[in-house]
Amino acid sequence: MNQEDDRAGRQLEIIQPGLFRSCAQKSSPLLIMEKEVIRTFIAVDIPEDVRESLGQVSTRLQEQLGDTPVRWVDFKKIHLTLKFLGDVSKENLGMVQKILSSEVSKHQAMEIGIGRVGAFPKIRHPRVIWVGVEAPTELYDLRRGIEDGVARLGYNYDKYEFTPHLTLGRVSRKASARDVRKVGKVLHEFKVGFIGVARIQAVHLYRSDLQPEGAVYTRLFSAQLTEDNGQVVV
Repeated sequence: MNQEDDRAGRQLEIIQPGLFRSCAQKSSPLLIMEKEVIRTFIAVDIPEDVRESLGQVSTRLQEQLGDTPVRWVDFKKIHLTLKFLGDVSKENLGMVQKILSSEVSKHQAMEIGIGRVGAFPKIRHPRVIWVGVEAPTELYDLRRGIEDGVARLGYNYDKYEFTPHLTLGRVSRKASARDVRKVGKVLHEFKVGFIGVARIQAVHLYRSDLQPEGAVYTRLFSAQLTEDNGQVVV
């Protein structure tokens, strides 16, 4: 995003939250940002067999909801987001990677349990449909450390308490109140038990490019957790 300083009559380019750089009037802010800023998030991957099970859950829900306007996530892309950063300048990418390496190296590999269906903000008035994650305290500590680290670069703390989940779909903003109630009713009656266990051995920095057919994720960097013996997972 670019801001215009009317008093000085010049363009200001945001290269890092809270920091600005003057740009010549003849330079195109849109071209500058297109070259230097990418949309990113920090996440852990989910094993293929668990993702396939999540895909089956998603298919069952889609069958019950029919043409109700919900934007379903491709099950092959499902991941556990730890921190959404949004736009990050390429100048900041190296610092984010160093923070990730430093924080992740303090924590051991862990397992999370996956199961049950829920929704944000609540199941009777759903906007985001998800499958829950039962995680050890270690995951919350890891996530908090990462958030503290990137906060030092100027990235905001999340407004809501961290609730680990795997997103299946998002109810469209065009959905009517009747549609929302229908989704809520289906979710309330929908039964999903324990789906599986995922072992977390690494944390990844992803690039997200929004395309007409959906977001395209590209892994930019990975930081490995350690095993009980203190060795880095490979």
